[in-house]
Amino acid sequence: MTAVLDRPAARTRGVFLPHGVGFAGISAAMVAVLVAAGAPGPLLPIYQAHWGFAPSMLTLAFGVYAFALLVTIPVVGSLSDYVGRRPLMISSLGLDLVAMVVFLLSPSIEWLIVGRIVQGVATAAASSSLSAAVVELAPEKHKKLGAQMTSMAPLAGLGIGALYSGLVAQFASDAAFAVWLVLVVVMVLATAFAVFTPETATRKPGALASLVPRVSLPPQVRRLYATTVPGIVSAFMLMTLWMGLVPVVLVSVFQVHSPIVAALAAFVVFAVGTVASATTSGVRPHRLRLLGTSGITAGTVLFVGSIGAHALPLIWVAALVTGAGIGAAFAGTTRGLVPEVAPHERAGLFTAIYVVGYLGMGVSAVVAGPVAGVVGAATMASWFGVITAVVALGGVIATARLNRK
Repeated sequence: MTAVLDRPAARTRGVFLPHGVGFAGISAAMVAVLVAAGAPGPLLPIYQAHWGFAPSMLTLAFGVYAFALLVTIPVVGSLSDYVGRRPLMISSLGLDLVAMVVFLLSPSIEWLIVGRIVQGVATAAASSSLSAAVVELAPEKHKKLGAQMTSMAPLAGLGIGALYSGLVAQFASDAAFAVWLVLVVVMVLATAFAVFTPETATRKPGALASLVPRVSLPPQVRRLYATTVPGIVSAFMLMTLWMGLVPVVLVSVFQVHSPIVAALAAFVVFAVGTVASATTSGVRPHRLRLLGTSGITAGTVLFVGSIGAHALPLIWVAALVTGAGIGAAFAGTTRGLVPEVAPHERAGLFTAIYVVGYLGMGVSAVVAGPVAGVVGAATMASWFGVITAVVALGGVIATARLNRK
């Protein structure tokens, strides 16, 4: 791998936290952003029962979030390379706070969709800047920990968000209000913490030009990046599957109506993914990507089999296998690509990773809803699983071929 040295960050005036504290705090903020992103899933059926909207609106509310991310990331993804990490972190976390307030006060599904759009824009702005800052704030003797956190935080956040929301939905009388009130407080704290986090990037001219929508991918990693795309897309499609479609499958196929069961299924996927990412730091990135895409393929086949056989226990086996696959694939992607780029190219690299991922998530979510209304949830979920498995299998082949060249 190519060794990359960090450039000195621009000096800023004010009182700031030590880098180690900043690393811990911004890592927590990155998790919090994804906790908020994972929280709506278990609440959507409750909103539907209260407001009486069409089932297709469930996947629309899920899909607009991904499309808001997709539209925003190419615009602001590289901005922190020019203006610094702090300004974008503070503004994106503040915007996520606005989204939490919209959710808290939403009187209808239309306002909920508005909140999801705002949340998508905020998460897009936060994704690249927080990821780059976490890498740069990591202790000097443990720089790999930064890249490891960027692969762990999204999975941990989504899993915690789904479980937290599901538990509240199971036991609280006004679940939505309780969920969003706590997350309002969390986002206030995260935004305040970002204000006192030291800057890690040197400002440079070209900020306005960087807003022209594009994906900036350094030439030296383009070939490697191309082989990771199927793994990224299939991993993000599985987020749609486990957070958007599995709750519907549990009701329609297995007659499971408890929100905590669907939340636990999503939690298992993301928790196992987090553990896989955290415990494989000694595994070579290439091997991790190969294992990850293989796990995604096998786990998704098991999920399709659970529907065909009406075997509920098989869903939990599929959750374990796909979770491990997602964690390994995403960890192998970030650990393989990040060390190959210069510090000022990191935000652009993360933008390229997230663009293809959220494209897969958004398209699959928006298409799945109407199709499920025509062919049924079980058939839709089965075909969704088959397509995801084929995409992941493409990742296995591409990664294996790269190793032979």
